[in-house]
Amino acid sequence: MTEGRYPHMNSNPEASMMPAPKYARFSRRFRGLVLDWMILMAILFGALTLTSTVRDDNFSRALGILVIAALLLYEPVLVSFTGSTLGHYLTNLRVVDERSGGNVSFLKACARVVIKAVLGLYSFVTLAATRRNQAVHDLLTKSTVQIRNPAKALPGQYVNERDGPADTSLPSRWRRVATIGAYLVLMFVVHMAVLMGLNEAGIMSDACMRSSQCSVGERSFEAAAAVLILLLTALIIARGWRGRLFGARKAR
Repeated sequence: MTEGRYPHMNSNPEASMMPAPKYARFSRRFRGLVLDWMILMAILFGALTLTSTVRDDNFSRALGILVIAALLLYEPVLVSFTGSTLGHYLTNLRVVDERSGGNVSFLKACARVVIKAVLGLYSFVTLAATRRNQAVHDLLTKSTVQIRNPAKALPGQYVNERDGPADTSLPSRWRRVATIGAYLVLMFVVHMAVLMGLNEAGIMSDACMRSSQCSVGERSFEAAAAVLILLLTALIIARGWRGRLFGARKAR
């Protein structure tokens, strides 16, 4: 399979003339995730409707096993065999193995799903700090998400590889990682201090703090705080990796 290969990975002159890969932005990838979620929910609710209509225990048990298998294998099977889930395909995206330039293996596709399930949206905080707009699950499985058909893509849907000569003014990689980690820990401490302050002031109840029995207002605050933390995490990682945080700045 030659679609999506990197030019430097093939000595064929015709292959070297292929356009450079275009790496999907978060907005495009998020749209694909939403579409996949809608498809999986449609499968789940369709199965529930069918079982409530048929009302046969053996049928319901067999259908339940099939649905669980479909939900678990949906992404690994489609990504490893076709390069895309339905959500990927409808948003003009494709998952590409960095080493081969083709589809990722089934095991890699499974690993991507597991890592995304564990990290959730936090897996995407590394996008701006990587050369190929890679999330954590991309980095750990040595894969990228690219535009499937560049002719159908708009400029705001992708980024080109962030490449160039090594920047000797940047601090060492380990110093930048340590600085980023320190900022993330500090952010967590500040977040906990704010929650404790709100609790002392009577704004956040003990029931919400200790057992997640929150009011609508408290849940809205938690949701807003979670979004803010996600954005700050992405900002810290991006700026820290580029040497723009105090403690690991680029040399002037």
